[in-house]
Amino acid sequence: MKPVDLTQRLAGRVAVVTGGASGIGLAAARRMAAEGARIVVGDLDQAAGKEAAESVGGLFVPVDVAVEAQVDALFDAAADAYGSVDVAFNNAGISPPEDDLIEVTGIEAWQRVQDVNLTSVYFSCRAALRHMVPAGRGSIINTASFVAVMGSATSQISYTASKGGVLAMSRELGVQYARQGIRVNALCPGPVNTPLLQELFAKDPERAARRLVHVPVGRFGEPEEMAAAVAFLASDDASFITGSSFLVDGGISSAYVTPL
Repeated sequence: MKPVDLTQRLAGRVAVVTGGASGIGLAAARRMAAEGARIVVGDLDQAAGKEAAESVGGLFVPVDVAVEAQVDALFDAAADAYGSVDVAFNNAGISPPEDDLIEVTGIEAWQRVQDVNLTSVYFSCRAALRHMVPAGRGSIINTASFVAVMGSATSQISYTASKGGVLAMSRELGVQYARQGIRVNALCPGPVNTPLLQELFAKDPERAARRLVHVPVGRFGEPEEMAAAVAFLASDDASFITGSSFLVDGGISSAYVTPL
């Protein structure tokens, strides 16, 4: 990707990023820091999380996003350290191989994905709103997926359902809190070249090929491309955008067939 001339449109803002140690979360932390934000990284991986926070001059808080008390502590730590919570990028998620076709996906795998991908966003939004509502401003960005708006033939049944839930919850919160100065949007990435996708597709190259062929742009997205969208949604440049399904998917959700 070509370098981008960055503004300081997030100067003075405090951004909390869950799943900030790698992939889209790390790229978003770096992008928002480059635009002036102070960053708080929340992640289960303490070594990678500390490294990520140090790389952006920010704060690391270890967190299991499926545990409400730990999520509350993450957002409280951000406010205690920097004085506010202006941006919440609720991004943490998993896609384990046990989550597959509905016939073979057991309830344990189903529930774990729901806890990490959906319930954690509920916890994170609640925690963020406790700080944003009194301030009368804020931007919440929840990571959904293109599979929240279209069916996937390469099934991850609980993942797909969890992302649909994230999308619907984001819409509702976007509507409910709009007149309190708080915007809530769902980022819907297409297939992105992250460690999570690489690990999944290394075990099943055919699955990767089946997805890639449907992307009109002809490639998977890069984390930095998702990070650019996050920084936009976090900023005042997106001041009239709330309750949106913000698709950054290389055209996959709009395609019947791809170009020749």
